[in-house]
This record gives sequence, C-alpha cells and structure tokens, in this order.
Amino acid sequence: MAVTRYRRFLKLCEEWPVEETKRGRDLGTFLRQRVAQAFREGENTQIADPVTCDEMFESLSKIHTNYYKNKVSSEIGAGIWIPCLIVLFLVTLL
Repeated sequence: MAVTRYRRFLKLCEEWPVEETKRGRDLGTFLRQRVAQAFREGENTQIADPVTCDEMFESLSKIHTNYYKNKVSSEIGAGIWIPCLIVLFLVTLL
C-alpha cells in the first residue's frame, strides 16, 4: 500500500501549481519538500501511520480541487475560508 500512497502524493505534487510570485512561501513547493522528506525511500518507504497519511492526502486533495471553496456559498465570503484552511493544515504539519 505504500506504493499506492507514494504515487498518489506524487500525482498531487505534479498537479499542484508553483506560484513564482510567492518564493519561499509557496504551498506547492512546501508540499513537494514534505513529500520528498516523508517518502525518502520512494515506493519502499514504510508508513508508520497509514490512516493519518490517507487523511492528509484527502485534505490536500480537497484543497487542491477547491472542494471547500465550492462548498461554501459565495454570499458568505468564501474567499476567506481557503487561506484559513491552508493555515490550519500547515499548523498540523508542524
């Protein structure tokens, strides 16, 4: 199963855009670094906590596909929710 998780994270990294205007604070770059760190041995990496790994992937995938932006009505001011969710996710990684 580590192979599947690794490939899913790689695909997500490939799809996640890099924002050149945000050097040093780009979420896509940070994500790539964390995936490289977490999967040092590539497909042979042993996952200590598969459930948490899957939850992280699902959360990142939802952010990438704008799941939360589309879920919240634009009348509520959906634009403020996405940065808040990203910050919350990054805090959980630390």
